[in-house]
Amino acid sequence: MPTPHAVRAARFVADSDRAHWHDQALWFVRVKRDRMAQSLPEWEALRETAAGIKAHTLSRLGDFLEQFEERAIALGARVHWARDAAEHNAIVLSILESHDVKKVVKSKSMLTEECHLNPFLERHEIEVVDTDLGERIVQLAGEPPSHIVLPAIHKKKEDVGEIFHRFLKTEAGASDPKYLTEAARQHLREKFLASDAGITGVNFAVAETGGFVVCTNEGNADLGVSLPKLHIACMGIEKLIPRAADLGVFLRLLARSATGQPITTYSSHFHGPAAGGELHIVLVDNGRSKILESEEFRRSLNCIRCGACMNTCPVYRRSGGHSYDATVPGPIGSILGPARDAKKYAGLPHACSLCGSCTDVCPVKIDLHYQLLTWRGEIGRRGLLPWSKTIPMKLLAFVLKRPWLYALAGRIARRVLPLVPRWLLYNRLNDWGRQRELPQIPKHSFREIYERRQRQSQ
Repeated sequence: MPTPHAVRAARFVADSDRAHWHDQALWFVRVKRDRMAQSLPEWEALRETAAGIKAHTLSRLGDFLEQFEERAIALGARVHWARDAAEHNAIVLSILESHDVKKVVKSKSMLTEECHLNPFLERHEIEVVDTDLGERIVQLAGEPPSHIVLPAIHKKKEDVGEIFHRFLKTEAGASDPKYLTEAARQHLREKFLASDAGITGVNFAVAETGGFVVCTNEGNADLGVSLPKLHIACMGIEKLIPRAADLGVFLRLLARSATGQPITTYSSHFHGPAAGGELHIVLVDNGRSKILESEEFRRSLNCIRCGACMNTCPVYRRSGGHSYDATVPGPIGSILGPARDAKKYAGLPHACSLCGSCTDVCPVKIDLHYQLLTWRGEIGRRGLLPWSKTIPMKLLAFVLKRPWLYALAGRIARRVLPLVPRWLLYNRLNDWGRQRELPQIPKHSFREIYERRQRQSQ
């Protein structure tokens, strides 16, 4: 059985200082996002337009994918189709082996994380180096990313200093960001120069042109595919948009939502291979068609992987990305995870306060908290809820269906609870009470107050 989110979250919050620092760091990014959104009078119109474009694309996804393939091939690219993660990995390996590749540099790609490409290639004796700074930090630490945009957000500069001292031989105890960044720069430059192939993800692919866009802030994707002659772009089929004219909408939304920037530092457009080189595009389904079939959850495919829902989510900010045990954590991950494996990720839709903040900030207007609520019902219908949830809810339903019993329970509780010793309410057996306090118990119920006021008004 997988470890429940609540158990992994408890490990994270056990370090109170780190948990509060993590919370504040992400809220700082959320505030930057708000500032950028408020600076554009047309912000809501952009969100509405983006949602409409995505809905239109998904309604004709098969047609647009065929158009993209046709145009990409016309530009000189080679297009491959993968039904699942295993087929994706096999395709990438076959391309690399056909070119006798032993060293690969890779820019950030949540799809390759989803497919577990790195360990797969390493098992076949191919060195894979993540060149995004945050990704390289967690790769050296032997950890998955904890955030889809800020992969090492859970690491403090002192943690990074220790990792770099162990692997890059920097000075012991060094934590100056400038010094550490320069050390990473020199280390990665050697990897770029020695690479035989570059792998990137895809932020947006354009059906009309057969080209695609990769967005980074470090320029690592550009360098990674400029030096070697072989470029492999791995793309989930939902990354497609119909026209080049649509790009402007999404590029204005992406960086503002992700990091509070007007636009990513590098928005690199690829149309066919570089001169004398090869470009391979791997189109991956891996469960996306199944989600597309679902009326309730189809809109989750609108996601442009900005991470805004994570930066605002009170649960994610206080429990850390690794507590989700999923490639994509946070609110959107709590929808995509159960869609891929409902049994493994049955607890994630409950890792949510249903505050709706994720829906408010989503640049493509995914109704995230409504989908999470829907997943809760679906998990229950599939019989995947633990008894610790089902039995209390059945007891509560029994009481709530009987107003006289509900009123009686309230009267008893108001009189008995103040007399109960604290240790009986707050102990190791009461998980709910570990970080919560019951509100002050009123002397009179709402029902009693209402009836009294009704009598006084007559």
